[in-house]
Amino acid sequence: MLPNSRRKNPYILKKKLIMKNLKIAIIGAGIVGLYLAWKLSKKGHKVFVFEKKEKIGKKACSGLVSKRILDFIPQSQKLVENQISSALIHFPKKTLRIKFSKKFFALSHFKLDNLVAEFAEKSGAQINLKNSVDSLPTGFDRIIGCDGVNSTVRKKINLPEPEYRLGILGFLEQNDSKDYVETWPVERGFIWKIPRGSKTEYGIISSTKEAKEIFYDFLKRKNLKLRKIESALIPQGFSTSAEKSITLCGDATGLTKNWSGGGIIWGLISADILLKNFPDFLKYQKALKRFFLPKTVISKFATKIAYFIGYNLPWLIPEKIKIESDFLV
Repeated sequence: MLPNSRRKNPYILKKKLIMKNLKIAIIGAGIVGLYLAWKLSKKGHKVFVFEKKEKIGKKACSGLVSKRILDFIPQSQKLVENQISSALIHFPKKTLRIKFSKKFFALSHFKLDNLVAEFAEKSGAQINLKNSVDSLPTGFDRIIGCDGVNSTVRKKINLPEPEYRLGILGFLEQNDSKDYVETWPVERGFIWKIPRGSKTEYGIISSTKEAKEIFYDFLKRKNLKLRKIESALIPQGFSTSAEKSITLCGDATGLTKNWSGGGIIWGLISADILLKNFPDFLKYQKALKRFFLPKTVISKFATKIAYFIGYNLPWLIPEKIKIESDFLV
């Protein structure tokens, strides 16, 4: 017979066994929710995804992501429409070229979502479309809110609303395979031009009140007529919960980059942090804060300084700069 110190506690064994087969509800079938469904299902958990839309796939997103996307979803390589090495920032009195330390890929966010949805379903996740969640579902061991900017889960656990900006984009039927994007700074954001190979994308991120007027004035001055114009709110803030069985991930937390509004890579990083600490949501929240809070605070300050210098002291900016675009710090 084993001594007491070496005996396996039957309660601990049972608890470990239960933790391996949790019943999980993921609210929202965006890229982060689908990625979590894929990875958690592969670990043997019973995952149910609830999505209010009729189809998978986000349309109102530029889908410009760094090469780091391959660390999370290697199969996304086949979706790449163009590769971007740098960006031109057109300040009123000076144009600055920023070279990216990691190339960006222009790809379809819609196709990316559907690719990951396929992986999630093949791993055993159940995706329920046209299933709007107005209250927190019952009968689940864990609930993860990946329901984006207007997160129902965030509201139900009484977390504060983030700030919002508005994103608008559309396409020009014009072949363009340049390896750089162009941007024009505006109040609380910028206008962009992204070459996507078979077409060219124009868009804006700015304040909810002014984005539309600024963008359409720009299009008029440039004599541009776009098709398939889409818009979406972009959250800006950081909401975390102290719940043991309910948490948020991705855009629902307000995790988007201060300087670009991009949220795909940051959302996937937060998903990996969750997976690493699963099923301990409190530990996940602490790890999330440690990783992102310094980056959000410092990058917000850095963005304001860069805009101030670009508009008022442009001669202080070197003509070429190299940055790591997913993390300014």
